[in-house]
Amino acid sequence: MSVELSYLLGPLTGGIIGYFTNWLAIKMMFRPHKAKYIFGIKIPFTPGLMPKEKGRLAEAIGSSISENLMNREVLEKNLLSEDMLTKIAEAYDRFIAKQKVNPETLRAFLGHVLSGEDLDKIQADAGRELAAQIHSHLADSDLGTMLAHAAVEHAISKMESGLLGIFGADQLLSLLSEPAERLLSKHINKIIDHNSEEILIGLIGQESGKLLDTPIYELLRGHDEQLIQFRGILLDGYRQIISVHLPKILSTIDISRIIRERINEMDIAEAEKIILAVMKKELNAIVWLGALLGCIIGTINSLF
Repeated sequence: MSVELSYLLGPLTGGIIGYFTNWLAIKMMFRPHKAKYIFGIKIPFTPGLMPKEKGRLAEAIGSSISENLMNREVLEKNLLSEDMLTKIAEAYDRFIAKQKVNPETLRAFLGHVLSGEDLDKIQADAGRELAAQIHSHLADSDLGTMLAHAAVEHAISKMESGLLGIFGADQLLSLLSEPAERLLSKHINKIIDHNSEEILIGLIGQESGKLLDTPIYELLRGHDEQLIQFRGILLDGYRQIISVHLPKILSTIDISRIIRERINEMDIAEAEKIILAVMKKELNAIVWLGALLGCIIGTINSLF
């Protein structure tokens, strides 16, 4: 063997050994997926590191994520950061700007998330509920008496002007006013009690139908100030949810257990595929680093 070949053989051999040693080490992290036996004797290093320590790794990953990544402090810091609030505000502004030129009717717009039957039911239910509330307030009020008094008072004032100068007209009208008010009040209250809810349902249905058939851009026209105020309300509501309700949500969710169970349920072949896809570049670098180190060691051995 020539001297030149002997100097080349050492680095080449070292590089090949280093390459396949690291390649094998990475493979042994995942494979074999199950323990292997020869004549009933378990072969060492089977199964691979990940399948063997899957439960312990799941426990460690779940605890680490729960304690360091998904805790209240970290989530609040990120979810309530100025950058996040700015993104929400900008997203709202983009949405409103788009809707200001949206020719769709409110009915068509809501139709993207609700079926026609659901929308009709919501409209009808909301109309009945609103009519029932208004009817209840009207029935409990003294509206009939007030309307009757106003009507009679107005009628008497008109009659007085027509009977001006006739002797005893004022006294006569005064005597008629009280029974007239009682009679009229009785009839108005009866109408309110028996018919107002049905009338209100019809009126609300007509108005809500007009509203649903109005284009979005028309609904938003002239309401810039209110839209800006609503953006503030939206951001305040978001802060409230994160500050007040997030801790309650986190206290009821065992994040560590969820992550642990998900990892344990995951097929090891699927886990291997995911990890290799994410870290392909880094793992290849480790393999080639092994080849480089082997080559360097082989070169040194050849020199000495």
